[in-house]
Amino acid sequence: MNNDKKTGSDIAHLIDHTLLKPDATAGQIEQLCQEAIAYEFASVCVNPTWVPLVAELLADAHPAVCTVIGFPLGANLPAVKAFEAQTCIAQGAQEVDMVINIGALKSGDLALVERDIAGVVQAAGGATVKVIIETALLTEAEKIRACELAQTAGADFVKTSTGFSGGGATVADIELMRRVVGPDMGVKASGGIHTASDARALIAAGATRLGASAGVKIMRELLGEQVADADETPGDAY
Repeated sequence: MNNDKKTGSDIAHLIDHTLLKPDATAGQIEQLCQEAIAYEFASVCVNPTWVPLVAELLADAHPAVCTVIGFPLGANLPAVKAFEAQTCIAQGAQEVDMVINIGALKSGDLALVERDIAGVVQAAGGATVKVIIETALLTEAEKIRACELAQTAGADFVKTSTGFSGGGATVADIELMRRVVGPDMGVKASGGIHTASDARALIAAGATRLGASAGVKIMRELLGEQVADADETPGDAY
């Protein structure tokens, strides 16, 4: 479907409704799940500690349970990331968003980067794996290589950002990532997606999933409802 003809419902089905702040409470996680059910978002994305609760709350609902691995720095050992992914999936996660080893990529240790991703893919056992390359910290050449490594390692998506390293999804980065991975791999935009206009622009550039804490605001805009501005903190910008 042409992007400018996508309905609010079409866009809702691309949103990972996200809350990754370290001070998130059980009550906020419950509200997140209620909103995801109401708007039929693609998933609810939370820190690993909340996976059992989200799995329980979404047991009979459409949104998938999504969590993050090696988040937000990506500097854990490959075995630790694999264990984290396996444990989260055993507790109900259906999708995992892992952060690559950014330092290894920038040091030229591409074998470690690929092994790191492949370990999570294997541990995921068929669950959806999205690879966060943290575009704000990479050169264009590094972005290209990171996407190639994620694809070679068998991941399902490449993803722009954690929301914790400054910068977020840009149209230019999404266009680049889409060119690198081709039409068959998912591309997730995350970080700084505040408005319906942001969402449409990133989808037009090639994004097939949007990570956003502002999903409700975006949907209200798409549905023509009045929206009040809200302050954001790191983790909200995811």
